[in-house]
Amino acid sequence: MALISRKSFHFYSSSTQASRCFLVTLSKRLGFITGQGKPRNCSSVAMRMLCFKDKSQYVFCRKNHVQLRLQSLSVNETVHLCGDTGNSTKFNNVWMDEQLFFKKLNSLCTSKEIFDFLSSLEVMSDTMASGALQRISEVEVDDNGLKNPEGVLENEVFRALCFQFEFESSKLSNTGLLNALQALIKLRVDPQSTLMANLLSEGAERLGKGQLTVKNLCALGESLLELEGPSCATLEQIVNRMQEIDVEKWSPREMVMVYKMLQVIVKEGEKYQDLLNKLNSAALNIVSHLSPNFTSIILNSLVGLRQTQAVPLVTALCKHSVKHIPYFTGDELVNVLEAFLYFGHREEIFTEALETHVPKSIFSMHPQTVSKVMQYCCRKMILSKPIFDAVAEGFISDADRFTTDEIAGCIIPFGTLNYVPPSASSLFRKLETVLHTHFSHFQPHTLLNLLHSCVLIQRYPVNFLPKIFSPYFLQQLQAQPPGLDRIVTSQLTQLFLTVTLECPFYEGPKLLPKYQVKAFLTSRSSLDFHLLKMVKTGLLYLLKKRIYFASEVSTPYFYTVDIEIKLDEEGFVLPAAQCEEVHRRIALCVDGQNRFCFNSHNLLGEEAIKQRHLQLLGYEVVQIPFFEIETLQNCRKMAEYLHKKIFPHTYGLGC
Repeated sequence: MALISRKSFHFYSSSTQASRCFLVTLSKRLGFITGQGKPRNCSSVAMRMLCFKDKSQYVFCRKNHVQLRLQSLSVNETVHLCGDTGNSTKFNNVWMDEQLFFKKLNSLCTSKEIFDFLSSLEVMSDTMASGALQRISEVEVDDNGLKNPEGVLENEVFRALCFQFEFESSKLSNTGLLNALQALIKLRVDPQSTLMANLLSEGAERLGKGQLTVKNLCALGESLLELEGPSCATLEQIVNRMQEIDVEKWSPREMVMVYKMLQVIVKEGEKYQDLLNKLNSAALNIVSHLSPNFTSIILNSLVGLRQTQAVPLVTALCKHSVKHIPYFTGDELVNVLEAFLYFGHREEIFTEALETHVPKSIFSMHPQTVSKVMQYCCRKMILSKPIFDAVAEGFISDADRFTTDEIAGCIIPFGTLNYVPPSASSLFRKLETVLHTHFSHFQPHTLLNLLHSCVLIQRYPVNFLPKIFSPYFLQQLQAQPPGLDRIVTSQLTQLFLTVTLECPFYEGPKLLPKYQVKAFLTSRSSLDFHLLKMVKTGLLYLLKKRIYFASEVSTPYFYTVDIEIKLDEEGFVLPAAQCEEVHRRIALCVDGQNRFCFNSHNLLGEEAIKQRHLQLLGYEVVQIPFFEIETLQNCRKMAEYLHKKIFPHTYGLGC
């Protein structure tokens, strides 16, 4: 372990060259005392340096880093960094036990308190000094950066510590070196400065010599990720070294750090899958001990590394994440939700935990997190009324916080899952206000998705449809991926059909025929063919002949009817092929589970609007939901059910 001591001297030149000479001299005199136990021959002295003449010594550089130009203080500004020589562990004595040092350090809450405490000590180990830098970064750095740059970076104690770390880097312990590096990165010290260059160079040299432990390797890797990102070639060297070490002996933090490094250097199909397999296996054994942060990071890495084969680990992490929901940060919860979506995982207890957490936290949650929660519910077809109601209230209260993508992410699920919240009138008034204000800020496809979702639940954006049907907007849609594909043209056509059928007062531009589809393409409302076969068998038993009904019938109105039955004026069933004397048309909607929200009898928006439009087009719509027929055991019982459902007032059929 290295020890930091301070020697007494005087220096009186203000020139740059003289200052540089002073720093070189000081680097030789302020040496780290190596060895174990207490320092030897440490006298009680004060340090004097030459003062800056103006405030230009701190240059703000790229990425909010700060260039430290270490110069001397004036002869009149003495910083007392030492006390009387002795063996006591009191704060103002030469030596202090590390355990007591860190206990005291962690109780301090401002950089001023920390600097005053350090000034009371004559000697400290390099791990104590680097720990002090880390504590300073903890209390002085928030999401917006360094809270008090002048109070920290201009402080004489801080500058003296930085100076000695810069010029004595080769004498530092691994822990002192790497902890100091991490703290200075957090404090946004310029990575191009000599101080940072020396620390990084020393770390790389020790890596090459194989002198770093797993903990050291992870600390160096974390620093390089922060400074250089995925382009850093040294990360691969670190991972190669990690492959030589038994994964089972790693701590959770070390496993997490390796996942992060692998995520940025591994390309699909590259050489580290063996290491990943060992890591996945080892991580499975410690899942129950992982913190919210570690759980989120590993799930995020598994997504980035496309570890679709690591099913046991993913399942265990997803289940483990349930208890952490109240404690995840917004970003961490987003990572977890993305993992659930990527791996196709769904846990009922996870949804229940979200239903407890979101309503209580909605007004403090970041809009991106709210949007991701709604995306999760939408993709998993989970209609959670507590979550949806809370999100509606949150949007009404503070819609201005949301970006256009976040607005769409929050509103579209209401239409997709066919849910109108209690606050619907206020919700859609607020949405209309936002659209009027920010209409031009929405990406064309995002806007179309948003407005289409509104009509699914009978909220008609008639004030905006003239712009949607305009040639200019259609050209914008065509110019951006995915262009005017079948899904996009289906949405446009359904918007057009909606205003035609449900908004007869609309007199704006129409959708030109060239943008209309012949039949709607819907992603969720595909037929359940097993269910359809059951219904057809029952109809055959009831109507006696196959000619009296048709299946998957295309209509002139873009929709496809699952089963169509035609009746004449007297109510007799006509052959399906007959086109004359048709007085009534019955549309049987055979709705399997994939047309409903998960574990619910609530129809999805696409099927709800279809049945609504078929009624407006003159069909008698008869819904045959899966939950009414899945327990019917034979075709006779199915026929009886269909008779009551289709012909409730007929005792006999004259077909």
